[in-house]
Amino acid sequence: MPALVVRQLRKTYRNGFEALKGVDLTVDAGDFFALLGPNGAGKSTLIGILASLVNKSGGEVTVFGHDLDREPEAVKACLGLVPQEFNFNIFLPVVEVLLNQAGYYGIPRPEALERAEFYLRKLELWDRRHTEMRQLSGGLKRRLMIARGLIHQPRLLILDEPTAGVDIEIRRGMWEFLRELNAQGTTIILTTHYLEEAESLCRHIAIINRGRVAEREGMTRLLGRLEAETFVLNLKQPLTDAPDLPDFPCILLDDMSLEVELLRGQSVNSLFSALSRRGIEVASLRNKQNRLERLFLDALDKGGGEPA
Repeated sequence: MPALVVRQLRKTYRNGFEALKGVDLTVDAGDFFALLGPNGAGKSTLIGILASLVNKSGGEVTVFGHDLDREPEAVKACLGLVPQEFNFNIFLPVVEVLLNQAGYYGIPRPEALERAEFYLRKLELWDRRHTEMRQLSGGLKRRLMIARGLIHQPRLLILDEPTAGVDIEIRRGMWEFLRELNAQGTTIILTTHYLEEAESLCRHIAIINRGRVAEREGMTRLLGRLEAETFVLNLKQPLTDAPDLPDFPCILLDDMSLEVELLRGQSVNSLFSALSRRGIEVASLRNKQNRLERLFLDALDKGGGEPA
């Protein structure tokens, strides 16, 4: 059974603006799914409808077989939402935020305390459990948002920009927690503007633009469409000129950095072998441009460009 099925979902606001124009989307149970798009594309409206915060104008939504119109309470029980904006009582202690949320779902207090401890420990917040919200850093508040969204143990977790404004170290820690959570069976839908985050975490992706799905594909197949990739190689020894590599066009950026283009089907190992034959050793390499970013821009071009 799919975790989420959306059919011909539409939303027109009172001012006549069409935020969603017949969106079709299916997310399989257990998937880690990226929902991407520029600002104003319709992502927040879609999430708002799923969470019963926005009334749809038409279409159908089911979450684990529960119809949003006929079984809204069952849908809410299946779904956890981590919104982009902080919406806490800033004077509440951390643990009380989770206990209050558990109360909305009828979870007995002893069980709620056990769950709160579990998630606060997992997200490295247990030592701050008696700290008031207003005293937490932005990164710690983001972690608490995730813990609050999980306190009723939803089968589907929706994360709206969960690492916005978070430093690299905290972001990587959150990534590991989300991978573990997904591996345990929780279906996750992620919206993010950090495209490397989607590439690292997600197995499938949908790109929404101007209220329509412009692209829907598996991450591996989507990245496989790239005709070429450009890598920047950091070298172990300096060079004075770019090496002559007939199969790999390259440019010397500086005496310790080489930019090389690989066509689809060419392997990095073949490149390393060609360099090794010329006595050139590579210390590290990276993509010059995030691969998903290029495909994201291509999908927007197909879907009509940036929203007005």
